[in-house]
Amino acid sequence: MLDYEDKPELNITPLVDVMLVLLAILMLATPAIVYQEKIELPKGSKKEQISEAEKISVRVDLQKIVYVNDKKFNMDTFGDSFLNYSAAFNKETPITLRADKNLKYDDVIYVMKLIKASGFQKISLVTDG
Repeated sequence: MLDYEDKPELNITPLVDVMLVLLAILMLATPAIVYQEKIELPKGSKKEQISEAEKISVRVDLQKIVYVNDKKFNMDTFGDSFLNYSAAFNKETPITLRADKNLKYDDVIYVMKLIKASGFQKISLVTDG
């Protein structure tokens, strides 16, 4: 005898399993898709070394004193002072910039902006590591 009063039950466990797997895949793939940036790194060679005489070394300490090679400048007057000091250098001369890690990001960018405004285009940030 058939019982027409019984209601069929839908088993949703496989559906939930598939959805959880898709969610896990989506969670793993999303950071790679969203945060991926395409950049081109400059070509370089380890054979080619720049001698110490051919580059300008700029250091910024925690007290915001800027040292350019053997000269000492205050951060407030660095723009004009560096413009006068760098007039004797070729603008193609590479500059290495070292800054204390506890300095504000704005201060380091400010120094880089002033160096670039002086006509230098080859600025490298030196890190420990």
